[in-house]
Amino acid sequence: MPRFKLTLEYHGGPFSGWQRQADAPSVQGALEEALARIAPEAGPVTGAGRTDAGVHALGQVAHVDVARAWDPFRLAAALNHHLKRWPIAVTSAQEAETDFHARFDAVERLYRYRIRDRRAPLTVEKGLAWRHHGPLDEAAMAEGAAHLVGHHDFTTFRAAQCQALSPVKTLDAVTVERSGDEIAVTARARSFLHNQVRSIVGTLAQVGAGRWPPARVGEALAACDRAACGPVAPPQGLYLVAVRYPERADG
Repeated sequence: MPRFKLTLEYHGGPFSGWQRQADAPSVQGALEEALARIAPEAGPVTGAGRTDAGVHALGQVAHVDVARAWDPFRLAAALNHHLKRWPIAVTSAQEAETDFHARFDAVERLYRYRIRDRRAPLTVEKGLAWRHHGPLDEAAMAEGAAHLVGHHDFTTFRAAQCQALSPVKTLDAVTVERSGDEIAVTARARSFLHNQVRSIVGTLAQVGAGRWPPARVGEALAACDRAACGPVAPPQGLYLVAVRYPERADG
């Protein structure tokens, strides 16, 4: 069966998350429903990452096996037609090697978290960013974030329900940048723990608000204790921006 690599964009607001659930809408479930209409024999859709409820994606990647060869453009168009009632778009479809795996072949994932530190409520972007009521010092946040880069035990920044076998991860980069009243926290790594980025952002917001000195981020990391983490940032500001693969898998 031909295998296709799908690149997806979605608004996470209406969904319980990526993973299929019996009693709640999910991104995976919506995609499999659309596939059932055009390719009933298709296998399950496998995503590069399981985004949580309310989390968005600009470059989620998935793979799926179908029984017949499709023109990639037509496959994307057909899926988008049947996804019209959901805020999901297949931005590209490519035929992939039969052993390509959207999750296990990924060599880097890039997440971005958007914060707006303004007094006025969000209107057009409600549900698309976290409005932080007080001003944030992005330079202090960047200083705190520097403590997290590298190979560490991230138990402090790991959700209690995380199913990863180990809390040890390598965080390749964390940047904090401001544009107007928006602060973007961007994190790059091969893989992340459950709630790791939101836990990091919530902790950095404590620094930005002046409640924590930047050095306390390093102390929290070294504690390897979930109780040392700052409040977890809400899901609506988080985006899975891109997933990178070795050259062969990218085609």
